[in-house]
Amino acid sequence: MIIASVDDYRKECEARLPPFLFDYISGGSFQENTLRANIAELQTTLLRQRVMVDESHLNLSIDVWDQALSLPIVLGPVGMTGMYWSRGEVKAATAAKATGIPFTLSTMGICDVHEVAQQTGVPPWFQLYMLKDRGFVRSVIERSTSAGSKVLVFTVDLATPGRRYSAVHDGMENDPSLLGMLGFVAQGATHPRWALDIVTKGRPLKFGTVAEAMPKGVPYGKFVHDNFDASTTWKDIEWVRSIFPGKIILKGILDPDDAKRAVETNIDGIVVSNHGGRQLDSVTSTIRALPKVVDAVQGRVPVFMDGGIRSGLDVLKALALGATACFLGRAWAYALGAAGESGVRDMLDILTEELRVAMILTGCSDVNRATPDLLLRD
Repeated sequence: MIIASVDDYRKECEARLPPFLFDYISGGSFQENTLRANIAELQTTLLRQRVMVDESHLNLSIDVWDQALSLPIVLGPVGMTGMYWSRGEVKAATAAKATGIPFTLSTMGICDVHEVAQQTGVPPWFQLYMLKDRGFVRSVIERSTSAGSKVLVFTVDLATPGRRYSAVHDGMENDPSLLGMLGFVAQGATHPRWALDIVTKGRPLKFGTVAEAMPKGVPYGKFVHDNFDASTTWKDIEWVRSIFPGKIILKGILDPDDAKRAVETNIDGIVVSNHGGRQLDSVTSTIRALPKVVDAVQGRVPVFMDGGIRSGLDVLKALALGATACFLGRAWAYALGAAGESGVRDMLDILTEELRVAMILTGCSDVNRATPDLLLRD
């Protein structure tokens, strides 16, 4: 298959992975209205074409705190990617390093934070979920710190898991029975390329970081439902700050009032995010929420955005509305599931070229100077 876009990687990923894993990547909660809105409202945000502007010298790089990024892109946290390709988190982190951008390791990653840091030579940003066992959460934070992580991405919109119908149908949500396990095996057997890679090289027997907290034989969905903590409040940020010495980003902010409260707690950054449409359905798309959050923050901290980013054009639209950079989730997961490390590298090359084209044809020579003037207003 000839790959020209993120959507091509999505199709190839669907062909290679067993359904239960592909549905985990691609699915959203409830009727998936928000998942679709993330993509659709980015597509209906129109760029303003300008011509006869000298665009022979482009700057695609940004600085975030003391870190230089070659692109305004971060590989965001995606769970279980070590199941998409053998040692998938390491492979994606290696691709990010080669491109010159950060990789964020999910709490629910197959590879441990030390493995990623040691294999790549670059400590990842680390994403944190708040679990009920605070002692275990402390040990997870301390483990990320000991691996050298300097940025903690604290996801705050998973006080309880969203209802994902595809996960129920696939047995990921709550089927611990022998029949359910045989169903996973049968799906894997019909996807031999994936099965051979994972069985011979993957060692996907446990979640690297939360392995100690996850009892054997407990389905992933049940573990999430039973252990994520609905009692988490703003005071917990103070507790996390007392343990983690680096930068703390809150991921999952949609409301301007929450953004203001976040800044008041002295966090270092915000990700405007609805969890890719995987949590509360029928909430706003992230591109619609972004301008109000940016206005509420008033430049006091960087504001990132995720959700629906499928091209370099989408990246420029988000920057024009005030984002410092975009977190990618499904885009890199599709590429990894389709072609491993080389897929992630190629996907990033595609987005880079798309961003260049968009910059040249909108008269934007520097991503740091992207403004709403790049967008067509009615």
